[in-house]
Amino acid sequence: MGYINRTITDSIIKGAQYFGVTAITGPRQSGKTTLCKHIFPDYDYVNLEQLTTRDTIQRNPIAFINNVKKGMIIDEAQLLPELFSYIQVAVDEHPDRRFVITGSSNFSMLQNITQSLAGRVDLYTLPPLSIREIPDVVSGMTTDELLYKGLYPAAYANGTYSERLYSNYYNTYIERDVRQLIKVSNLSAFQLFIRLCAGRVGSECNLSSLTNETGVSSPTLKEWLSILEASYIVFKLQPYHANISKRLVKTPKIYFYDTGVLCFLLGIENAKQLETHPLRGAIFENLVITEFVKSRLNEGRMPNFHFYRDCRGTEIDLVQTVANELYFYEIKSSQTFNAKFFDNIKSVSKIFGDRVTKSAVIYDGRDTIESEVNGLYNFRNIPFE
Repeated sequence: MGYINRTITDSIIKGAQYFGVTAITGPRQSGKTTLCKHIFPDYDYVNLEQLTTRDTIQRNPIAFINNVKKGMIIDEAQLLPELFSYIQVAVDEHPDRRFVITGSSNFSMLQNITQSLAGRVDLYTLPPLSIREIPDVVSGMTTDELLYKGLYPAAYANGTYSERLYSNYYNTYIERDVRQLIKVSNLSAFQLFIRLCAGRVGSECNLSSLTNETGVSSPTLKEWLSILEASYIVFKLQPYHANISKRLVKTPKIYFYDTGVLCFLLGIENAKQLETHPLRGAIFENLVITEFVKSRLNEGRMPNFHFYRDCRGTEIDLVQTVANELYFYEIKSSQTFNAKFFDNIKSVSKIFGDRVTKSAVIYDGRDTIESEVNGLYNFRNIPFE
């Protein structure tokens, strides 16, 4: 497969007309370098993960910055934080000069941007591939094959097979990044922790129960979870709170940015094992929710999603807030439609009244109901807002 056109491209090109610095964060191997080189083919390129390159620049950063004529792509820019101040001076003194910086650590990048580049940078997050970016490929796969294969670009290039891809990804990137960001004295406890998180995908993240199972203190687990978020391995879906009389849950749910990584952590070794796996429904839900998240990120916008659950257990899988309006989505892994799929939507919609302006069930079947109210869609054809 050749170059995959990324949906985020137009937003980045437009933003680069107005900002001296474009910053692109996202998971490792999500395609940041390939994207930047495709959008800005005339820009110079350096990768700060190369020690000799980093050392050379560190010895004379002014000369490095002054040598930039039209534009420069700087990969893993967070590894040389002092460079951000020099970039600030360069874009202030030379408004026509452009810098594109990438990083796989959201925490490190944002910290340096806030300190040195505030007001001068256009910030984006590049997630793994979305289904919309490779529709022809996805159409030829079963749902279980897609869940297992995941949507990292490497899974669709050079015949890479998932068994080795995600094993290497975990060993090469996840554990390495964690070691760089925090002092993990007990690596086996961290390994257990991340697999327990995988086992709780789509469930409320209760650190107290994880403390009992790992033997690690709750503050440490909270720090580990934050690092997994900053490294774009997991994200939290916060509960929706509104000024209503029913008591709502306050604990977020946890999801993974990619189901291929998730399946690896769950010990799933082939797509067929998903057919009877007890977490198959949660893995499918993870896929659908990440597609919604990607739709926002690819437009250069922040995700605006939550879930709803009251003390009686009535739940809406995904709530999108748009100004004062609410969109409700229920996610079902079944291939057969059942009218009861809409029961929770109808029940909760009565509470919020006219604020609920759109609702739909996203499922694995073929039938479609094109409607803003109680629509029904296959997960490959979601009508994103």
